[in-house]
This record gives sequence, C-alpha cells and structure tokens, in this order.
Amino acid sequence: MKKKSRNLHPSLSIDRMPSDVFMNFDAFLSNTETRVHCHPWGQIQLISGGILEMEAQDTRFLAPPHLAIWVPAGVMHCSYNRKPLEYCSLNIAHELTSTFPEKTSLIKVTPIVSSIIEDFRHRHINVAQSDKDKRLVQVLLDQLSDQQEQHHFLPSSNNKYLAPILSAIEEDPTNDISLKEWASRVHTTERTLARYCQSELGMSFTEWRLRVRYLYSMDLLRGGHSVKEVAFTLGYNQASPFIAMFKKYSRQTPEQYKNKLLQE
Repeated sequence: MKKKSRNLHPSLSIDRMPSDVFMNFDAFLSNTETRVHCHPWGQIQLISGGILEMEAQDTRFLAPPHLAIWVPAGVMHCSYNRKPLEYCSLNIAHELTSTFPEKTSLIKVTPIVSSIIEDFRHRHINVAQSDKDKRLVQVLLDQLSDQQEQHHFLPSSNNKYLAPILSAIEEDPTNDISLKEWASRVHTTERTLARYCQSELGMSFTEWRLRVRYLYSMDLLRGGHSVKEVAFTLGYNQASPFIAMFKKYSRQTPEQYKNKLLQE
C-alpha cells in the first residue's frame, strides 16, 4: 500500500515482562509506523477496524482484522497502518511459545479470541490476576496456537512481469484490466503470467485481485460508504456477490463489520 507522511509511534517502554503473558492496548492514528525493534518474548498483534502492515524477516505481512500477526522472540520488525485502528499486542514468554510457528506468520483470529480480547480491553486488564482471567488467557493461547498459519494474505513479488501489475492494482483496486490485457502490456503471454501468479504468489490472479478489493472495501466501509455503494465501486452489479466475497475472508458481513466499527 502506498505510504503517506507518517507518525512515528513511541516504543513500548518495557524491558522485562510483568508476567509470562501480558497485553498492551493502544489506538493508532492514521499513517502511524513503529520503529524497527524486537522483543525477547513472542508477540501476537491483533487489530480491529483497519489493516496492519508489517515488515519482518524481509517479508511484508498485511493483516486485516480476521488475521493476527505472530512475531517470534528476537525477530526484528516494524509496522505501519494507513487508517486508524484499535491495537492489542499479546506478549508471551518465550518458553510458552513452543507450539507457535517458528517464523513470523499470520494466524486466524477466532470469534472466541476476539471476544476475550475485547473483554480484557473493556475491563482494562493487561495482566491476568484472577483465576478466571488466567483461564481466559490460557484459552487465548490454546486458540491461537491451534490455528493453521498463513505466510501471506496479500503476497508480493519482484518478478519483472508481475511487479508492475501488482503495484498498479494496489494503487487502484477498482482496476478491471484482464490478465490477457496485462500480458499484452508487459509483453508476455497470459499463460506465462498465470504460471507466475501460482509460483510467485501461490494463488491465481483473480484471487489476488479479490483480496486487494476486500482490503479496499474495508477502507470504504470505514469511511461511511454504504454496502451497496462499495459493491458498485468495486464493479459488482448488485450487493449480494460483494457480501459473499467479504464474508469469505472476514467471516462476517459488511454490515456486521460496519456495526462493529460504530461500537468502538
């Protein structure tokens, strides 16, 4: 995503963990980035409302609200968000992370995880003190460590044919140029581009573009556009196919997503 002038977020001033598991809640302004840093503990970053972009281990990770970013202990990373978002970091002592992935990755956020995080946020709980809250923390760890990891939601590529195409679509998610037309523009064949999409991105061109539009649709919904307006903006003739696409990725309808934003 194209970055505008950015606000540098202050570093988390914690050198030692106050507990084996602790949470940090924050609200990030638009165009906010964090310094490049690492922790001696593992960290799961969860968000609500926007999209978190992270650079870690020479890879870009894009996380919409239904995905969390897992960062193992000692991994250098920095993050960026274009739109305001509610943020939570779940910080976990290294010895408790043996069941988590070895590398930075995306993890699905289940409804149970979302509910527990929102409960802790509402009650201003950073460290579980009661036996009940400690059990909830254990549920969080069990739920998150049990999810199948994803390496990318929106992969990128430096391939000389694909890179300019991907960049153009990210700049204009409503771009509806066919793969055949793109092939002509970058002086190759449609079959070659389709092959590079699978080998470089791990998905078809159609799937990759749908994911860009899903991310863009969240921006539009957050900006106050109606579901029907967003559907038409993205090129749908009616709202129902857009709703099905949105629900495929987020496990909620666009209207449910908007209602949740109003409650924040």
